[in-house]
Amino acid sequence: MRKTVVIDVVGLSSSLLEHLPFIKAYTAQRHLATVTPMLPALTTSVQSTYLTGEWPSEHGVVGNGWYDRTDAEIKFWKQSNRLVDAPKIWDRARKLDPSFTCSQMCWWYNMYANVDYSLTPRPNYLSDGRKVPDCYTSPSSLRDYLTEQLGKFPLFNYWGPTASIKSSQWIADASILTDKLYDPTLTFIYLPHLDYCLQKFGQDPVKNAKELSEIDGVVKQLVTYYQQKNCDPIILSEYGITNVNNPIHLNRLLREAGLLTLRVENGLELLDAGASKAFAVADHQIAHIYINDPSCYKKVRALLESVPGVDQVLDREGKRENNLHHGRSGDLIAVADADSWFTYYYWLDDAKAPDFARIVDIFRKPGYDPVEMFMNPADPFIKLKAAGKLLKKKLGFRYLMNVIPLDATLIKGSHGRLEENPAFHPVVISPEPITKTQLQATDVYGVIWNQLTGK
Repeated sequence: MRKTVVIDVVGLSSSLLEHLPFIKAYTAQRHLATVTPMLPALTTSVQSTYLTGEWPSEHGVVGNGWYDRTDAEIKFWKQSNRLVDAPKIWDRARKLDPSFTCSQMCWWYNMYANVDYSLTPRPNYLSDGRKVPDCYTSPSSLRDYLTEQLGKFPLFNYWGPTASIKSSQWIADASILTDKLYDPTLTFIYLPHLDYCLQKFGQDPVKNAKELSEIDGVVKQLVTYYQQKNCDPIILSEYGITNVNNPIHLNRLLREAGLLTLRVENGLELLDAGASKAFAVADHQIAHIYINDPSCYKKVRALLESVPGVDQVLDREGKRENNLHHGRSGDLIAVADADSWFTYYYWLDDAKAPDFARIVDIFRKPGYDPVEMFMNPADPFIKLKAAGKLLKKKLGFRYLMNVIPLDATLIKGSHGRLEENPAFHPVVISPEPITKTQLQATDVYGVIWNQLTGK
């Protein structure tokens, strides 16, 4: 098998190539195909499709999170690879060639994957409430080596208001060090940097100029290194990001219709999913609607179909047509129109919003929250307050980094729906010819396989 490297540049689309001089020049000498967006066009779902060649109806990853009907809990950003219910490309490769090895550098569902070398963010949650940056690797000794060489994984630059190129740079450097140590046959590398600016500012090349230049430089570093190893990497993306201006609060609408159940604790409201008749699990431009009371089905569907900005409501047949007929999916799935996206917000009074609403907390929020990338712009002293909280942390005192605003209109870019414009479709840039210029998401598996096997 041939040494193969797959670099995932999140948010990359043809619309951005003019602003990425190295990637544009690399593309001009290779083969470019666009990928028809799949539903949902979300990180974990698309990556799982690329790695298995199967749709979500088969591999089960119906979003970045879903409602666990057994635990009656909404769970986001879980990490076990056992959640992906289909064989991966490395399983097939290992059967063909026992000497094959694979490195998975921060692609999702990384923990306990049947790969030889892996890296994924994994902070330490201490009993005093602190969250300490760290990562999880296999073998475990790799974490110690990477930390010694590069410092701790820059968790607070990976997501949140201080997200920056530091995290993608660290992942790139870690990938090179891992390659020097082990020389794996197949390597997957995840570079999330463009995800931040494109969701914050939309398709704005002026506001995003610095970030575009930064990611272009990191890709150049990786490509240059691997070309010295006689390997031209595949560069691809999971989705394109398009401009939005209309946040939709589905859970507030379900609440006003008497379908949501809340608990009040210390004067703040918590969504009680298990006790609700119906609720939405919002995930960018799609939302899974779970209905615990079947008698409310028609009412919920009619409500969703009446909401301005909701483009589609998928029932059982609609889910089947879009390869989303899986037990983890909602009873209905709402898809936003091109200008809209879905929030998880369910409170009607900001004073009663849960304490986690104003912090970065990707696990407790019952839906995805891109507003976590902002510090509250309405507070002129917010950076000073954040500095004071960091000082408390360094001194060992308890603190709450409640600096996140509750203004969803700040978000200017999103993804998840079936975007029509090819300029904003995800791309695959391959050193080997691709039989079609327009691929389905399940075809990407074959592009990687053909590069790996030389067929």
